[in-house]
Amino acid sequence: MPGTYSQLLLHVVFSTKGRAPWMTPEVAERLYPYIGGVVRAEKGVLYDIGGVEDHVQMYLRWRPDGSVSDLMRTVKARSSKWIHDTFPKLAAFAWQEGYSVFSVSKSQQEAVKRYIAGQAEHHKKEDFKSELLRILRAHGVEFDETYVLD
Repeated sequence: MPGTYSQLLLHVVFSTKGRAPWMTPEVAERLYPYIGGVVRAEKGVLYDIGGVEDHVQMYLRWRPDGSVSDLMRTVKARSSKWIHDTFPKLAAFAWQEGYSVFSVSKSQQEAVKRYIAGQAEHHKKEDFKSELLRILRAHGVEFDETYVLD
């Protein structure tokens, strides 16, 4: 085959360190477009992004020649520096070390977008830990609950 063709769709979830509530509406409305620029600069496509005070969820298309870990290292490093530069009062801001990533079928695209868009309403009923554990289980991910959030 003369070319490489792919459709690598990912749902990525990552949290602030200690799940501290740093993502105010003022921060989020400026941070999310910035993260979109980072993903584009890394040759990905950010389809949707959202979250609440303590975590971010992204739906994106990624490239077959790049590692997700490299993308997430870059997203976190650049966005953390941007937050520190843009919001000097948030000098203590940091992302949690890890992240969760799930493959998404193109047929589930609209469901994932609705899920991300509904984060504020969703988290009136379910906290981040319960949500993440539920998603991990739904995707059949093996994990030790002791280490999921810390």
